[in-house]
Amino acid sequence: MEFGSARATATAHLVSVAALLLLLAHGGEPVGLWRPPPGGGLLVGGADRYLTRDERWMSQTLDHFNPTDHRQFKQRYYEFLDYYRAPNGPIFLKICGEASCNGITNDYLAVIAKKFGAALVSPEHRYYGKSSPFESLTTENLRFLSSKQALVDLAVFRQYYQETLNAKYNGSGADSSWFVFGGSYAGALSAWFRLKFPHLTCGSLASSGVVLAVYNFTDFDKQIGESAGPECKEALQEITRLVDGQLQSGRNSVKQLFGATKLENDGDFLYLLADAAAIAFQYGNPDVLCSPLVEAKKNGTDLVETFAHYIKDYYIGKFGASVASYDQQYLKNTTPAESSYRLWWYQVCSEVAYFQVAPKNDSVRSTKIDIKYHLDLCRNVFGEGVYPDVFMTNLYYGGTRIAGSKIVFANGSQDPWRHASKQKSSEELPSYLIECKNCGHCSDLSGCPQAPSNIEGDSSKCSSPEALNKVRKQIVDHIDLWLSECQDQGHDKETSPGNRWSIATI
Repeated sequence: MEFGSARATATAHLVSVAALLLLLAHGGEPVGLWRPPPGGGLLVGGADRYLTRDERWMSQTLDHFNPTDHRQFKQRYYEFLDYYRAPNGPIFLKICGEASCNGITNDYLAVIAKKFGAALVSPEHRYYGKSSPFESLTTENLRFLSSKQALVDLAVFRQYYQETLNAKYNGSGADSSWFVFGGSYAGALSAWFRLKFPHLTCGSLASSGVVLAVYNFTDFDKQIGESAGPECKEALQEITRLVDGQLQSGRNSVKQLFGATKLENDGDFLYLLADAAAIAFQYGNPDVLCSPLVEAKKNGTDLVETFAHYIKDYYIGKFGASVASYDQQYLKNTTPAESSYRLWWYQVCSEVAYFQVAPKNDSVRSTKIDIKYHLDLCRNVFGEGVYPDVFMTNLYYGGTRIAGSKIVFANGSQDPWRHASKQKSSEELPSYLIECKNCGHCSDLSGCPQAPSNIEGDSSKCSSPEALNKVRKQIVDHIDLWLSECQDQGHDKETSPGNRWSIATI
């Protein structure tokens, strides 16, 4: 939003360096704004985690805003038609965000598609995965990487795929009812697509959709403290004080304890630690972090060592994160197969910021992770002139004052990213908060915990399954209503006008 750290995901090729959450390839599953791990990590799933992984391709325009530039690149996409009630069923467009897109995952959207008899299609975001326009991702070559270009990609894809479907089912001139879905940054794209192209979709779901570009995102850290609870928060703050003290006294042996000696920049190291803590709450695994820390504090066990065990065993070992991906030198790598983190940082540094900085008071993360750290990173990795104009981004899209219609927002109560989403509900823009102990990022689509997503988004592991199921029913009701209104306005002319979409109880 996918959406602590703005670390992007890569395609999985390398085995050493690429054991970064960056490399998703054989089985990795994209989750927003914190990158998924390489093969062998927690996010890896078998074939049952995907409805399809069969690649398809289309030619996409490189620069939609320059009619004299005719360059194109190959954009990867996927389709799943097993549930499609041809030729008049709706088309569900699932947006892939800041990650390699390796298929259509079998999450709760699959359940909804089956109920509505929908076709599922999913295009890969430009530059990520196999949809890279350039062999070298220099700063100059990244200038076509933006949400604006990506939105027009989606509009062009919609036209292309509609024509493809019409040819397949002999429906020349037909226009299906489309509905757009996305999570995290892709959730923001979903909302923005409905805002900018309302004639091309009947509505959108913005799951944990981070529609507010934030320069000084202190609410992120504040939510980590709230989600942790008093005891765990106190333990995390004590760890931060101890580590800061050791670094200040020149004892870099603390980096060795965490297996992070390659991070020469202290800010990069501290950012790794902040991310590792935040991810437990973002993805619905609070006890994995908090239980051992609270126990260690009660028993007088070394807190820093206990936290180091969590990072090495869980964040790196099971979740699949990589120390190297926090190294600014690594972010300078311009090879597409190794540059997914670089890509997302470019979007952060040029457009949306989402700078997760320490609040002035009661911070969980180190106060050294401030605006200067982020701006120095942007300058060091991309050179002068790359700067996130948050004001213009929010002026263009509206931020949380987005003035669209028929967009439903859903957020998990423990997710720090929800503070960049639209949480105030209205009739045209309904917003729902799923409240439970392990409801985090994109829990409406993924279930609990959120990484990896559960098969068909199973809600049984949520601390309050009824809270999630209630919001899901409300989401489905909106989809049903908006699709029927779309039908009444002339889509799917061959269906009976005035009838609601025939769906079973979800």
